[in-house]
Amino acid sequence: MRLRNNKNAKGILEESKYVVKNPETIKGKWNKEFGNNNPIEIEIGCGKGNFIIENALTYPNKNFIGIEMYDTVLMYAIDKIDKDIPNLKFIRMDARLIEDVFDKEIDLIYLNFSDPWPKTRNAKRRLTHERFLERYENIFKKEKKIYMKTDNVNLFEFSIESLSCFGYKLKNVSLDLVNSNFEGNIMTEYEKKFTEKGIKINRLEAYKD
Repeated sequence: MRLRNNKNAKGILEESKYVVKNPETIKGKWNKEFGNNNPIEIEIGCGKGNFIIENALTYPNKNFIGIEMYDTVLMYAIDKIDKDIPNLKFIRMDARLIEDVFDKEIDLIYLNFSDPWPKTRNAKRRLTHERFLERYENIFKKEKKIYMKTDNVNLFEFSIESLSCFGYKLKNVSLDLVNSNFEGNIMTEYEKKFTEKGIKINRLEAYKD
């Protein structure tokens, strides 16, 4: 269910030091924005920010960028920050424009509980569709890495096929993340709710040279 629009959200984002206002002007210069040469990892569709914020706090030697399309949703993420996190930024944008703001500088993409777009006619909107994978090609620095989590089995099956056909090798594929041997999992808001309801979480890691 989509959150009701908050009329104050846009103003809150404008005032936040964590939200990059004109990200296209930093294309190719994100390490300068962070002030270091540490790896840069992005989450496309960061929602209310639990996952990306927790990662930034856990791994201070990496830089993290959360990408979210909706002002109100991103406002909730900003509201969660209660201490200085220098290795964290947010961008309010449509993922289809990702090539406009990054240029061969991203080390890892997280796709967590993306919209499954279940109807066949909307398949091209899925973030693991070939059209998006082609966009990602231009923003990765060297090795291409995509980590994905979803509760939607159909999207997971589609993604496995799409990634494999695009030349990715899959590792650590799990159909039940909670009961797997994976350590260090940081949950999203959706993931916590699904897990409490006993819904199984699918996860994979995709790599391409």
